[in-house]
Amino acid sequence: MKESNQTNIHGRQLESCSQDPVTGFFRNGCCDTDKTDRGLHTVCVILTEEFLDFSMSVGNDLSTPRPEYDFEGLKPGQKWCLCANRWLESYNSGVAPPVVTEATNIKTLDIIDFDTIIKFSLN
Repeated sequence: MKESNQTNIHGRQLESCSQDPVTGFFRNGCCDTDKTDRGLHTVCVILTEEFLDFSMSVGNDLSTPRPEYDFEGLKPGQKWCLCANRWLESYNSGVAPPVVTEATNIKTLDIIDFDTIIKFSLN
């Protein structure tokens, strides 16, 4: 399992989010980020049907397989590194998925305040 050298929102080492499916901006299983990650793919979530439906309705279909990108499509219950702004948008729409805080990058706090995100924590 990949280990990250980045920090989670608790100030500890960032844990892996998912190896199946392999997630993250760098597709290394972690919600690592750097200046090339303009989407800030830093929030490790457990996908829900409601969130996937919402994401599709706002133009980001995460459910449909895209073999040309080696993407099988996502399903409820899977973990995924989500863009911080998309999570915030889903929160404001009442469909934010649960968050795995140990695998959520501290950079998330540039977009979402700690108290808000911690309310959705599963850990």
